[in-house]
Amino acid sequence: MEEILKPIGGTELQEDLLHKYVDANILGDFQICTSVPEKIPLSSNKINVLWQQNSYDQPNLQPWFQKKENHKKYFYYIFNSNWCYEKFRMAYDLPLDRCVVIKNAIEPIVRRPALKEKRTLRMLYTSTPWRGLNVLLGAMQLLEDVDVHLDVYSSTKIYGKDFYDANNDRYKPLFEQASQMKNVTYVGHKPNDFITKNLATYDIFPYPNTWEETSCIAMIEAMAAGLQIITTNYGALYETCCDWPSYINYTKNYKLMSQAFAETIRTISKEMYKETTQNFLNSQADYYNKFYTWEQRRHEWNSTLSNIREMHRHG
Repeated sequence: MEEILKPIGGTELQEDLLHKYVDANILGDFQICTSVPEKIPLSSNKINVLWQQNSYDQPNLQPWFQKKENHKKYFYYIFNSNWCYEKFRMAYDLPLDRCVVIKNAIEPIVRRPALKEKRTLRMLYTSTPWRGLNVLLGAMQLLEDVDVHLDVYSSTKIYGKDFYDANNDRYKPLFEQASQMKNVTYVGHKPNDFITKNLATYDIFPYPNTWEETSCIAMIEAMAAGLQIITTNYGALYETCCDWPSYINYTKNYKLMSQAFAETIRTISKEMYKETTQNFLNSQADYYNKFYTWEQRRHEWNSTLSNIREMHRHG
């Protein structure tokens, strides 16, 4: 078994990129805590900022935010989507003059080449198992007559050894199911750089999300690579993906969702070879490589943090 290291989810990846791209002379004046308030002690000589990536309804966040006196502990709050900001604003009545939205971003990704001849269409699932893998495997059971194949890069290892030890047994049956299906290959955990380097070898990114995400970096990466997206309109996914994907309406009836995903994949498999589809996906990739890269986002961070610093200086 590969070694399980520290958590390396989307929040950790974004934090690493923040330090890579944002001006260190500006960043040095701040202590930026991600998502869980006071998981690192508040600083007495730096400007405390909470960078919120998690949803408003998480049990490890609610007690802190429900106490209005806590809101003053951070000088500023940065949210990764407007959806996330709106939920926190409405649930906890945060100080609006100390909130801002800066969306997540990615590094450059190789673009998928246009399809020139018919072949097995390759799909991948890269998220954690509780974000709709069961729905997607249900859809794949209905697609054995369609020339598509799904690779599943899903594991509980992404959040580190303690999380893996506490949760992996719960999802073993799902992983075993994926391993036994004819049109599915269970790959398991691979680091993010492996996924991004290989995205261009895939065609479709089906993501039947059943978890209210505040953003979705995996989706941004897939869209920047020019993959056809099929997803739900749940949480911040519509904000993240705009009008590019084929959307399935979220429902708690997962059997119906599986059927809807299967039918959409079946339809798209016939449309993928059309020039109009390829042109559409190329435009999608252009959009995300223009608006969702860290080369673009670093300007927002430098400007925002500089402004916060000036506000802090003047009390």
